Amino acid sequence: MDHYLELRLVPDPEFKSTVLMNALFAKLHRALFDLNSTRIGISFPGVQTDPKHPGLGDRLRLHGTAADLHGLMALDWLTGMRDHTELYGSAPVPRTASHRVVRRVQVKSSPERLRRRLARRKGITDAEACQAISQDKAERLDLPYVTITSRSTGQRFRLFIEHRPPGSTMIDGAFSYYGLSPTATVPWF
Repeated sequence: MDHYLELRLVPDPEFKSTVLMNALFAKLHRALFDLNSTRIGISFPGVQTDPKHPGLGDRLRLHGTAADLHGLMALDWLTGMRDHTELYGSAPVPRTASHRVVRRVQVKSSPERLRRRLARRKGITDAEACQAISQDKAERLDLPYVTITSRSTGQRFRLFIEHRPPGSTMIDGAFSYYGLSPTATVPWF
């Protein structure tokens, strides 16, 4: 993971930056899925971690080897987003970069979904499931997210993204088709 490239959203009066980031991220997810790539990680250099106003910012950074990034860009996955993004080409990672895990965080946020699952698994009625799982069981996150449709299941959901604290050690590993990993690090600078 010695190179990176960066995509910056161009401000648009018709679309909020969150809408554009959702579209850009969805295109990246499809490209990584189609490429079957687990060697490209992502980060959001402009991430805002204020619990009252979390956001991913207007930049998406892709991390990998020069060959992996070149292979991704050869797919021409930015079709439809070129007017909304500026691409800063592949460059070596600065030697002074720290490293951090950028990972997906999931919570059991929907009591309705938990009730349906419980009723199906235990063979109980919906009323019994409602008694077992109250509305206050919903967990909430104050993390930034993208709204995305899964390439494999077709399900639309919020994908919450956490940038763990930076460290000095690089940890190698595989990345998901979202460019995220629970353990592998990406350069942070």
